[in-house]
Amino acid sequence: MDFRSLKEFVVDSIKYIILTVGIFLIVLYICSLQQIVGPSMEPNLNNENVLLINKLVFKFRKPARFEIITFTHDDGSFLVKRIIGLPGDTLFYKDNALFINGTLFEESFLTDVITEDFSLKDLGYEIIPDDMYFVLGDNRNNSLDSRHFGLIEKKQFIGKPFLKIFPFKEIHLIK
Repeated sequence: MDFRSLKEFVVDSIKYIILTVGIFLIVLYICSLQQIVGPSMEPNLNNENVLLINKLVFKFRKPARFEIITFTHDDGSFLVKRIIGLPGDTLFYKDNALFINGTLFEESFLTDVITEDFSLKDLGYEIIPDDMYFVLGDNRNNSLDSRHFGLIEKKQFIGKPFLKIFPFKEIHLIK
């Protein structure tokens, strides 16, 4: 038996084990892939787009208004939506205009979208409680979002999509 070939086999095996464990830890704690299912984020993100998700970002900073996030819905599905309301906010839509804390906000990421009149009071809240968020899909007429299932908690967050990787001809950073 040649000990040199046994030594090479052991060294190569250890390299592959370390590589496999490293990839597993990256997917578990740092980033993952998520596919868009349905039209709720059109036209910015489309059905069957595949996104790369940063799972660490909200461990180091608070989520920002109008930021796209992924989270776990109560039924166990994974959803992609845009944060509209932050903890401490009051909000309502009137005549397709968004008012947060009494101030009119422009949603420049929307194109030709009508948002029906809605108030946070419709969900039973005066203000958004701590660690809770109001989220909407960009395709307001065809989106399961906070208007239907209520506010989401920060503990439901998976992460922030930062790169669209499929279809390949549309690869770009997500703002």
